[in-house]
Amino acid sequence: MTYAIPAIIAAILIIALVKKQNTYDLFISGAADGMKIAANIFPPLLAVLTAAHMLRASGTLDIIINLLSPVTRLIPAEVMPLALIRPLSGSGAIGILTEILNEHGADSEIGRIASVIMGSTETTFYCLCVYFAKTRAKHTLKAVPFAAVGDIVGIVTAVLLIRLAKF
Repeated sequence: MTYAIPAIIAAILIIALVKKQNTYDLFISGAADGMKIAANIFPPLLAVLTAAHMLRASGTLDIIINLLSPVTRLIPAEVMPLALIRPLSGSGAIGILTEILNEHGADSEIGRIASVIMGSTETTFYCLCVYFAKTRAKHTLKAVPFAAVGDIVGIVTAVLLIRLAKF
């Protein structure tokens, strides 16, 4: 397994030699295309990551959790920060998951629910930002409610399955 990457690089170079292509020029061209994509994606990505960090650092996330608590009695309060940050930021969600697992343990019901939420939901708004920035889609608001419903279903299903399984 340690030779997989060198083998792939060697295969690419051999194929380029057989096809008589200039690998350096192709590499530079690909790198330039990658930089253009990164330049288009970076502003919306920065906005989403900044918003996620500001929500958490300012205490706004705690206020939102308190406001939602009558509606979200099914979901444990300990995993609500994860459920709210996960659609915005993967790294923020990993930080919250780490805190949950350190506090409650990986084998606790809270730890299991948090782990399943982490694995069964997506960084929805991050993905939408990247996708819409790349494709320059005009009608983006139609995708947001469906993506949010997908996250809600993933969260509720995680809670129900872990509580039903009791293993």
